Amino acid sequence: MPRFRPEPVSIQSPPVAASRTAVLWCNLGSPQAPTAAAVRPYLAQFLGDPRVVEIPRIVWLPLLHGLILRRRPAASAAKYASIWSAEGSPLAVWTHRQAALLQGWLDERGHRVAVQPAMRYGPPSIAAQLDALKAGGIDRVLVLQAYPQYSATTTASVVDEVNAWQARQRRQLELRFVNDYHDDAGYVDALAASVQSHWQAHGRPDRLLLSFHGIPERNIRLGDPYETQCRRTAMQLIERLQWREDAWDVTFQSRFGRAAWLQPYTEPTLRELGRRGVGRVDVLCPGFPADCLETLEEIAMEGRAAFLDSGGKAFHYIPALNDDRAWITALAGIAERHLSGWPTRGEVG
Repeated sequence: MPRFRPEPVSIQSPPVAASRTAVLWCNLGSPQAPTAAAVRPYLAQFLGDPRVVEIPRIVWLPLLHGLILRRRPAASAAKYASIWSAEGSPLAVWTHRQAALLQGWLDERGHRVAVQPAMRYGPPSIAAQLDALKAGGIDRVLVLQAYPQYSATTTASVVDEVNAWQARQRRQLELRFVNDYHDDAGYVDALAASVQSHWQAHGRPDRLLLSFHGIPERNIRLGDPYETQCRRTAMQLIERLQWREDAWDVTFQSRFGRAAWLQPYTEPTLRELGRRGVGRVDVLCPGFPADCLETLEEIAMEGRAAFLDSGGKAFHYIPALNDDRAWITALAGIAERHLSGWPTRGEVG
């Protein structure tokens, strides 16, 4: 499979506009290089987040630092190396590009706002970007996240980080948060258009798999709405596509550890479909607006191998929305709705 090759794009943060309002476009983050040395601190921050691993710190941290961070970085680095490009991490490239495009879209609609990308783990950090925005005269920030479906492991973690920064400020910013947009019409329409475009170019599959990032089942029992929102996104997408009721599945990927996670799991499902003689499977990952390790390596490489090695004939990964025009348009609409009431059209107050 050809390696990831996005169009060349600067990943420098866009300049702060002549405004007092900003949008902080937040994504998960990635290591700065596909090496064990770079992956180790990234994993330490990521897996050390109590929102990500809800195990008592006294039990989890010795295991994380004494075992996992000694073994896992090298294996993870090899995975990152398989998708890395001259421009860097796909997730970082696409996230910065999305921020720049969102800036342009809002500019065209008459909004004087600054749009800045930020990463929950790794640079540019949320705290550093908020520092820069505040220093540039910003005093209102809309926190918009690259997580269409709400989970405490992702969405709430970003909110925690923003609030931790806010708690350190003498003069605090005015903040708004977008919790989710799992059923936003523009987002679902963009997903449907991307699938239809792929099918127009490559024909239709025997089965469509909608793979979302998994979380522990315990999180759902504790009140996380994530599974419900994933399935609602899937149902609305299938309705837009007018796809056959018996020819699609929702699955969950990226399981970590031994606890039961949301099921069915993606890779075993692909193997079972191959064994059952399904000829072609197409996989879309609706919860990932930007291609990253979980889509390009786990699905497009490992998932492909699992299906084909089990007897499947053809495997298609449908790319993430990335810089798709319909998606950026939808994102601008989401931002506009949540900016409503703030002076963003040239007013100074």
